[in-house]
Amino acid sequence: MEEEYLIAGFKEKDKVVFGFIFNYYYSGLCAFANRYVKDRDVAEDLVQDFFVRLWLGSDGLDVNSSLKSYLFQGVKNRAVDHLRHEKTQKEYSLKVLAETDSSEDGSVWNVAEFELKQLITDSLKKLPHRTREIFILSRFRGKSNEAIAEYFNISRRTVEVQISNALRQLRIDLSDYFPSILLFWIFR
Repeated sequence: MEEEYLIAGFKEKDKVVFGFIFNYYYSGLCAFANRYVKDRDVAEDLVQDFFVRLWLGSDGLDVNSSLKSYLFQGVKNRAVDHLRHEKTQKEYSLKVLAETDSSEDGSVWNVAEFELKQLITDSLKKLPHRTREIFILSRFRGKSNEAIAEYFNISRRTVEVQISNALRQLRIDLSDYFPSILLFWIFR
């Protein structure tokens, strides 16, 4: 059939022409949409929705090239819109989930973090002054053992022993709260 006849019949809402166009292009359009959405059912839904909207809004049908190109471009646009919507929906779900998790568990974690910091502070107060300073410089200020040794004018080995002593005290004081392997990992 002539494309002009098909387009004119479609604009006039000729059911026979619409049925012919639908039956002729449907399977090809579904396969084409499936290349984008990777879901056969979604692809079929997109193509069917596209044809319904074409039928309902056929007065404004404006085919500049071929009917086939128009149909495939329209389905492609629907598939891309679907993917964008799906991506936005996933991002929104993740954001809501993150906000829910942080608001529900945030106060519990804040209390636990505060208690842990207080326990560490109390444990560090038990250390000799120099050992505490060396440990704080090493673990909380990120200074290297060499830099600490130079700062206090002591050997690197002395710094290592002082850090080891501090870790031992922390393991003892916090053993009820964390497995020792976790403490080692946190303060290594």
